[in-house]
Amino acid sequence: MAKDVRELDDIDARIVATLRREGRLPNNALADKVGVAASTCLTRLRALVDRGVIAGFHAEVDPAWFGRPIQAMIAVRLRSDARASINEFSDRLAAMTEVLNVYFLAGADDFHVHVAAKDPDDLRAFVVDNLSSAPEVALTETNLIFEHKRGRLAD
Repeated sequence: MAKDVRELDDIDARIVATLRREGRLPNNALADKVGVAASTCLTRLRALVDRGVIAGFHAEVDPAWFGRPIQAMIAVRLRSDARASINEFSDRLAAMTEVLNVYFLAGADDFHVHVAAKDPDDLRAFVVDNLSSAPEVALTETNLIFEHKRGRLAD
């Protein structure tokens, strides 16, 4: 699905960049940092959400606090005869407790699945029980994540 991509003007770009750094700012503080009136800031913020520039607001949670300190990125290749079930497969993955993100890709791999596990045995069980045994899956490759740093897209 193609987006109506247009350049952001300077004010919208500053709103987005500020929210990426400090997502919990109330509107009046955001307006002060951007240098516009609070009413202007709120109108522009709503427009950015309506246009899909800002896709949502969320708290980024450390899975270790929920007993899942091990993170991995699992590359998944589907069998060639499983192409018709791509959406069902990705929806099933996204609904699993261990899954943080599901990326549908172009290239050799069909998906990268970002998971959080309790320990190595839990990670192994996830791969074996949910991926390797799935009839759609041809191949998996698991890579442990040692550290993650968020990029600075709009800064």
